[in-house]
Parts: sequence; structure tokens; C-alpha cells
Amino acid sequence: MSESLEYWLARQQAAHPHSIDLGLERVGAVARRLGLDRPAAIVITVAGTNGKGSTAAHTEALLLAAGATVGLFTSPHFIRYNERIRIQGREVDDAALVSAFEHIEAARGPQSLTFFEYNTLAALWLFAQAGVRFAVLEVGLGGRLDATNLIDADAAVLCSVGLDHREWLGATLEAIGAEKAGIFRAGRPAVLGTPSLPGSVYAAITRLGARAVLAEQDFRWEVRAEGRWRYEGLGLQLEDLPPSRLAGLIQYRNAATALAAIESLAMSRARSEVEAVLTALDARTVGTALGSVRLAGRFQVVPGEVPWILDIAHNAPAAQILAAELARRPCRGRTLAVLGVLGDKDAPEIAAALAPRVTQWFLCALPGPRGTSAEALGQRLAAVIARPHLFESVEAACAAARAVARPGDRVIVCGSVYTVGPALKWLGVYCAP
Repeated sequence: MSESLEYWLARQQAAHPHSIDLGLERVGAVARRLGLDRPAAIVITVAGTNGKGSTAAHTEALLLAAGATVGLFTSPHFIRYNERIRIQGREVDDAALVSAFEHIEAARGPQSLTFFEYNTLAALWLFAQAGVRFAVLEVGLGGRLDATNLIDADAAVLCSVGLDHREWLGATLEAIGAEKAGIFRAGRPAVLGTPSLPGSVYAAITRLGARAVLAEQDFRWEVRAEGRWRYEGLGLQLEDLPPSRLAGLIQYRNAATALAAIESLAMSRARSEVEAVLTALDARTVGTALGSVRLAGRFQVVPGEVPWILDIAHNAPAAQILAAELARRPCRGRTLAVLGVLGDKDAPEIAAALAPRVTQWFLCALPGPRGTSAEALGQRLAAVIARPHLFESVEAACAAARAVARPGDRVIVCGSVYTVGPALKWLGVYCAP
């Protein structure tokens, strides 16, 4: 009789002495024993300080709308571990995950694996078992030494580079960019979601002989009246597209980058699957994809007399994007902010970006080894915000914000996936597909 998913997840949490242990040697050895060098015919890997989850979700939606069979791997999850792996747009079930973990355990031998490495191997194994033609892999941390980089991507996407995870990736944008550029491969497309990237990224492309596909140069987009937009890419020209189901101006860039990534596949692998997908990507199909893309916690609006806006915004660049979006959508009343930030994140920079838009702060504790108390968070933010309310849980902070909110106000929840996830559940708006 198989153990439960909860058993396996608890075991994996304790299986390795470090929660993060970058490197491909250990996980690569297990992947080779499992025969996972090629989990799908075509692989697209997506990295970036911000935007990678949204770009990966758009890529999945576009491929599905074009009739392809697709596996999507993302992380972390909000509420259910199953969120991390989707096949044909549906989360895999507990039994499939347990089967994957049993096979990994049988192949692991003496090698220890981190929680994320188990997760990556499970995704690759399930994609191979399902026979998906396209696998879309979101990088977990960095790129060069991330477990997803076991696979030579047919197209590698880098959405952005910002100062985050400095203890693992380096203290400068140049160092972080070099790590993220480690997903590029010689002769294959390197799709850049913005030209505003450090020189180390461009140097890596030149050194490797990868084929750069650059936003605002090789592909472009233009937002028009009422949110409609046009896309001009490597071969596609699409007019009068609807906005993405994911809200915010940044999603035009992410959707365009996803389109460019799919188009770029023809540069490296002129397979019949790619040709069929590109033929199917007309304005109608792309419009269908944009209307069906699913990803929680990215400027997710829960409407009502007092609307709630949930956005991970776990680093300064993401908080700046959130602040700009709030400025674009002013409310009649106050903006109340429920904020929870992990101890290893730059909480003062996050709060400073949002402070001009926030009237009242509700700080909450986050659990776990990387979590922090509301008091500790308040101390870190003492120079940035005044007189915050402190709460021992996300739910308590949300309840307090709801109690004081008046018609015309709005509540934002941000700072971490570990803040937004419990808030989604508390609001009752999360449901598995």
C-alpha cells in the first residue's frame, strides 16, 4: 500500500540538511537513472527575477489553445502542492505524485535530494509518463545550478534580472544575470523579455553562441484603446488581441514574450509539432489563450464593495510594478495593506515602493524557518512606515483589515506567496481546477 502524499512531502522536507543546495551533480545522477534526459520532445525553460511564472503560464495557455499536449512545472505553490505540476492544464493528482516519488526513491540510492529537486524530478517523470510534446519549466532559483537546468532547453527565456536571492546568486546585477543566463544553450534561442538586462547576460549569449531574441527589437507589442493590443514577432503579426486574463500592464510584456518563445522554436527545431503550433496561432487562437491563462496571486482582483488585490510582490522590482498598477487604478477611499515578508527578503525596499500608495498597514507573521514575527517585521520597517498593526497570522491580519474597511476602500495582500496563499484560502476564492 502506497504512503500518502503528505507522508512523502514531510519526508522530503527532512531528507536534506539544507532547503536550498544549488548544483546539478546529485539531482543529475538520479535523473539519469530515471532516464529523464528528455522528458518531452520540446522544452521551454523560463527564468527571471520577476515575470517568469506569468510568462510560463501564458506559454502553457498558448500551446494548449494551439492544440499541443503540454506539461507545466512552476513553484512554489499557494495552497496545494499539486499546483506545481499541470498536464493539459490540469493539476496532477495525489496518486500520480506518489507514484513519481516512489520511482524517484527507488532510483535515488545514496544521493540526498532537496525538496525542490524531488519536485523537479517528479515533474519531469510525470511529463515523460504522460508523453507530453511540450514541457514548460519555470526555474526555481537562478538558472545555471537550478534543477530545471538538467534539461537542455530548446528555447530559454529570461524575463528580468533584479536584486533578489543575493546570498545564493551574487551581490550585483552582473553576477545574478550571469547565473540566470546559465539556462542558454549554443545555437538555440535565448528570448529576452526586456532589453534592460545586465551586460553579463549579453556576454553569455555571445560566448555560448546562443541566438538572441530581444524584446522591443525582434518582437514588439502595442497596447491600444480599451486594453486591446497588437503583436509583431519573428513571423507572426496579430491585430486586435484582447488583454490577458492576468491583470496589469506587465502582462502584455509577459504574453508577448511567451509568443516570441514559441515562435523562436522554429529557429532551433523545425519539428512538425512546432510548425503545426505556429500555423494555429492566429488572432482567434491567441485571444482564446489570453482569456484562459490561469495563475493566482499576480494582481489578482477579488471584486466587491471593498475589492481585494492579491499580488506576491516579494521583492523590490515586483513591489514597484504593483505600486505603479495601484497608481493606474486609484480608489475613492483608503488602501489597506496586509503585508507579510520572509526574513531573507528585503522588506524595507518592498514597503518603501508601496508606501506612497498605502494608507494603513497590517503586518503579519509568517511561519517556517524563513518566516518572521510581525514584531520583527515591524522593527525592520520602522524607518519606512509608521504605526502599523501587528498580527500573528495572515488570517488575523486579513480579518482586521476587513473589519475596518469601508465602501470605497481597497485591501491589498502582498509580500510573499506565503502571505497570498493563506489569504486566498481565507477569502474563499481559491479552488483547484
